[in-house]
Amino acid sequence: MRTYALDTGGRTHHHDRVADHAYDVIVVGARCAGSPLALLLARQGHRVLLVDRATFPSDTVSTHVIHPPGAAALARWGLLDQVVATGCPPVGRYSFDFGPIALAGAPGSAESPYAYAPRRTLLDKILVDAAAAAGAEVREGFTVEEVLVADGRVTGIRGRDDSGAAVEERARVVVGADGRNSVVAKTVQPAVYEEQAPLTVGYYSYWSGLPTDTFEAYSRPGRGWAVCPTNDGLTLVIGGWPHAELAEHRNDVEATLLAMFDTSPAFAERIRSAKREERLVGTSVPNYFRTPYGPGWALVGDAGYSRDFITAQGITDAFLDAEACARALDTALAGAAPYAEALAGYQTGRDARAMPVYQMTLQIASLRPPDPQMIQLVSAMAGNQDAMDAFARLNSGVTSPTEFFAPDNIGGILSNR
Repeated sequence: MRTYALDTGGRTHHHDRVADHAYDVIVVGARCAGSPLALLLARQGHRVLLVDRATFPSDTVSTHVIHPPGAAALARWGLLDQVVATGCPPVGRYSFDFGPIALAGAPGSAESPYAYAPRRTLLDKILVDAAAAAGAEVREGFTVEEVLVADGRVTGIRGRDDSGAAVEERARVVVGADGRNSVVAKTVQPAVYEEQAPLTVGYYSYWSGLPTDTFEAYSRPGRGWAVCPTNDGLTLVIGGWPHAELAEHRNDVEATLLAMFDTSPAFAERIRSAKREERLVGTSVPNYFRTPYGPGWALVGDAGYSRDFITAQGITDAFLDAEACARALDTALAGAAPYAEALAGYQTGRDARAMPVYQMTLQIASLRPPDPQMIQLVSAMAGNQDAMDAFARLNSGVTSPTEFFAPDNIGGILSNR
């Protein structure tokens, strides 16, 4: 087991483990960012404590689509087969219905061709168990009441375990993987940038008798919805409208959804012959980036970066974020680079990858009618399979918006090359 200390100046030096640092890293939050981070750090030989107030399996509000880059991460960790074994169907086709024009293409690469949308009760349990199997100490039902700070540096956590007993633990680094309302972020008050208030409000549930093998996205002025198959023969359906209309429709959500579905008569017919099996769940999310590190702390997943759910990038982002954060922490803990330098690299890489998708997500979440240039582009893509595949890969996160919207690429599509 490797043991190191990180001083507040970001320099790293080796020494024997001291009594007040029982762990190299404490990860707060054991879902799609925290469990993979704990798994990867434990595999790298670090002593990791992973805590979550939930017990698993348990559900959480989520669109739970894993795009092909996220599925590729699961494969790298050796966990994709377990997700497939739950019976969650692979999705190798994305369709986009804009009303007058529809596109459909393959969202993945040859190495990772499929998306999946496993229920969170199944996915999160697989992730937590994998972290434990890798050697992380996992404590479920653990409520963090306080993040400990000494001399401007985070040093550990204080909370209550599943029996209610008070517990205090120390670590060289405490990572907040505990979502938008992160207790770690609330303590350290990181800088926030590229902030945007919630743009949409969405409601989702699960229907039987609505078969599909496709991730279906429907776009209408001021409205949008999506459909994806999940476990147990059920289909996830999520629909939304501008956040400004939240109060207006709060008391007639189902009627508002059905009226929206009527703008696609073919889909309306399908869903009216299906059966909703669970209650409708609603949510809206803020949009922001937070500086994801400081003395003794780091943020990963939604704790560090949140975007509207309309592009369903949350889980995939959390997976890729966990990998990048694990690399940075391992570099720092192993003494290969100063802590501040390694984690600054993590932030720079995260923002370079995520910012173009973030900006695209905000544009889509505005739910405004497409401008003439976008209408021209979508019209040019229709019937051009290579272009439609490229558009699917843009929406799945395989291709960056920077690459897709490069003048040469757009010019090629418009000239139908």
